[in-house]
Amino acid sequence: MVHANVSASIDPVVRVSAGRKVRAYVTLTKPRVLELLLVTTIPVMFLAQGGMPDLWLVLATVIGGAMSAGSAATFNMYLDRDIDAQMHRTQKRPLVTGEVSPRGALIFAWALAAASTIWLWMTTNWLAATLSVVAIFFYVVIYTMILKRRTEQNIVWGGIAGCFPVLIGWSAVTGSLSWTPFILFVLVFLWTPPHYWPLSMKYKGDYAEADVPMLGATRDGIQVGLQVILYAWATIACSLLLVPVASMGLAYTVSALVFGGWFLYESHLLYNSAVRGEQVNPMRVFHASITYLTLLFVAIAVDPLLPF
Repeated sequence: MVHANVSASIDPVVRVSAGRKVRAYVTLTKPRVLELLLVTTIPVMFLAQGGMPDLWLVLATVIGGAMSAGSAATFNMYLDRDIDAQMHRTQKRPLVTGEVSPRGALIFAWALAAASTIWLWMTTNWLAATLSVVAIFFYVVIYTMILKRRTEQNIVWGGIAGCFPVLIGWSAVTGSLSWTPFILFVLVFLWTPPHYWPLSMKYKGDYAEADVPMLGATRDGIQVGLQVILYAWATIACSLLLVPVASMGLAYTVSALVFGGWFLYESHLLYNSAVRGEQVNPMRVFHASITYLTLLFVAIAVDPLLPF
C-alpha cells in the first residue's frame, strides 16, 4: 500500500539512539489522537453499563483501541510521507526525518493491527474486535488512500473512522449494539468537520502546497465558517437526541446545552469575523471543539452514576 508519487528522496534513514527510536515509533501512533480515543471510549462504557463498568474490561478495551488507532495512524504516516515532507506542520514526523524507515513503519503498523485484533477478541468479544478492524480499514483505505487527495469532503466521510471507538466501547460491555451508540457515532461524525476544518484554515498554505483539497484550503473563510456553523448546530441537535433515547438525566442535559451553546458561540464568532473581513482565529474553534467533546463525554460518564 503506497502511493506512486512517493519519492525515495523523502525516505532518508539516519542513525538514532534506542531511546530516540522508541519515541519515534510512539510518534507514529499520533498520541494526541489517542487522547480523543480515551475521551470517547471510556464514558460510553459507563453509559453502556449504567454505572461503573468492570475496570479490567475498560483497561483491556483501551489497550486494544490504542493499538488499533496507533496502527491506523502509522499506516497513514507511511502512505502520506510524501506530502508530510512538503507541509511545515508535518516535516518533523519520523518518516520524513528518517528516524524510522518506511519498511519499519509498515511492519509496525501491521503488527499493531494484528495485535489489537487478537487482543480485543481475547479480552472483550468478537464484535469489538471486528469493529476495530473496520475502523482501521476505513481510515487507511477509504480516507487516506481514496478520499484525502481527491475531494474537499475528505474529512467528512473519512472522519467516520474516528467514530468507531464509541461502538467499540459499547460493544465491549454489552456484546451488541443499539440506538444509543449509533447516536453517539453520528454525534462524533457531525463533530469532526467543525473540529478539523478550522485547523485546515490555519494551515491552508501547507495543504495548498501539498495539493491536498481540505475545505479550509480550497474555500474562503466565509464559506468555511458557514459550514462549521451548520455542522456545529447539527452536532448539538444530535447530542440532545441522546436525552430521550438513552434516558439521560439532568447532569447530561444541562451539560449538553451549556457546552453546546459555548461551541456554537465560538463557531458563529469565526463566521462573523470572516463576514466582517476581520482577522479570523480558527484555532479558537479547533480548541473549543476538543474541550466541548471532552466535557460532553465526561457528562456521559457521570450521568449514569447520579440519581437524577
